[in-house]
Amino acid sequence: MTETWTFGGDRTAVTAQEAVAVLRRRIGEGRRETWLTGSTGRLLSVVSNTERALVMLLDGADDPGSHAVSVGSAGASGGFVLADGQCDTYPDQDTVPLDEAFRIVRHLIGTGLPPTDTGWVVDG
Repeated sequence: MTETWTFGGDRTAVTAQEAVAVLRRRIGEGRRETWLTGSTGRLLSVVSNTERALVMLLDGADDPGSHAVSVGSAGASGGFVLADGQCDTYPDQDTVPLDEAFRIVRHLIGTGLPPTDTGWVVDG
């Protein structure tokens, strides 16, 4: 069975392209933290500051997960606003440019795996 993905409590499965369109809309509306739920129980999170994004994949609610990285990036970026209003700053190496985040989400939803050319770190 192929894994399907939905946004939050919504039960309507989305395609990879639809997911990116919804992410773009949500970020444009100022809703910068978004969670998708896979039919296998996995969770995909995208937290953006409109220029970069923290993209995390968890095997379940209790899993520390893994996240996309920008190997060799220096510095840090702020403005990552969570749903509860908390505003975080992350090292740029732990985030990716927004267009790269969209590419990662499309690939994850389409294939179930991160792109092989993306830096990826297991958290824990």
